[in-house]
Amino acid sequence: MSNQSQNVPWFLWPFYALFRLIGWIILTVGRMVAAIIGLVLMIAGVIVSLTIVGAVVGVPLAIFGFLLVLKSLS
Repeated sequence: MSNQSQNVPWFLWPFYALFRLIGWIILTVGRMVAAIIGLVLMIAGVIVSLTIVGAVVGVPLAIFGFLLVLKSLS
């Protein structure tokens, strides 16, 4: 999405504002869901990697969860 100003006619401005609000809500909820999923993956990765055999799967799972949380915060 570009940051250039858009000339919205005055009679369409309520619809424009409503769509911008809905877009912001969807973006915020999506980031929160990504952060929660990342935390769950990190916890699951740590739990799985408590066993030596599970470390092969658990460490990448925890790293992926951390990267997901990191991306959702930025």
